[in-house]
Amino acid sequence: MLAPPPSYAPTFCNEQYNNGLRVANVGAILSAWQARAADARATLRCRPDIAYGTAASETFDLFEPDRASSPAPLLVFIHGGYWRSLSKADFSWIAPAYVARGIKVAVVDYGLCPSVPLETIVRQNLAAIAHLWLEAPRLGVARDAIVVSGHSAGGHLTAMMLAAQWPRADARLPVDPLRGGVAVSGLYDLEPIRHAPYLNADLQLTLDRVAPLSPLYMRPASRAALITAVGGDESDEFRRHNAEIGSAWSDVLREDVALPGENHFTACERFAAPGHRLFEATAELCLDAR
Repeated sequence: MLAPPPSYAPTFCNEQYNNGLRVANVGAILSAWQARAADARATLRCRPDIAYGTAASETFDLFEPDRASSPAPLLVFIHGGYWRSLSKADFSWIAPAYVARGIKVAVVDYGLCPSVPLETIVRQNLAAIAHLWLEAPRLGVARDAIVVSGHSAGGHLTAMMLAAQWPRADARLPVDPLRGGVAVSGLYDLEPIRHAPYLNADLQLTLDRVAPLSPLYMRPASRAALITAVGGDESDEFRRHNAEIGSAWSDVLREDVALPGENHFTACERFAAPGHRLFEATAELCLDAR
């Protein structure tokens, strides 16, 4: 396991966490994602902009197989962007491979920092999961087969969902509304993020807010299975986050999928690539959860 540095110097944190600088062709990757996302929305059965709350950002897109068991398993995807950029519309391309396996996919939107604080983003995702569980019969979703997933900041939010005390969030929910989570290139300890000036200018994290927002300082709230993954070419810090959550949550860790040669962005692509172990492990979790 990679050890954390003795102190988080701002220059170190900027270098370790700025994936836009670490991956030379990130602009081309994001443009390709947007094109693939638009194609998915145009070709798949999609129920767009279903509200889970009252704010304009509190919606999700639901992608459905042409033929699926009813009720069907559901994969919830929470997008990344360091809690301050991108949207569900950039990640519709996640859906086609899972829909082809008979799995419904909900791609969730939420507010972005600095317009809303990170605590609000966590609460929004709690509300989205609660809505999906409560409305499962109407949506044709199997309540015992809901799996949450996410990449980067979405990996952080995935872990936060697995640590959530659900009956405290909504008394109508059981302790275990989720049957599993898949966190790709996630961030689980926000202390170094607080020391990265290019990020914290928007996030505005303070020391007293770090622990309540860091899954690494928490325990999973149920026996929901966890799958993790991180690119082999990602920074030492991203690989450390992945190793530490796997160790701390070893009692629920189902699999840590190796991604040799993958960077922060191609790691996310493997999540939606049929035949790749990360995709297959996620699909198995969705289908096994029933």
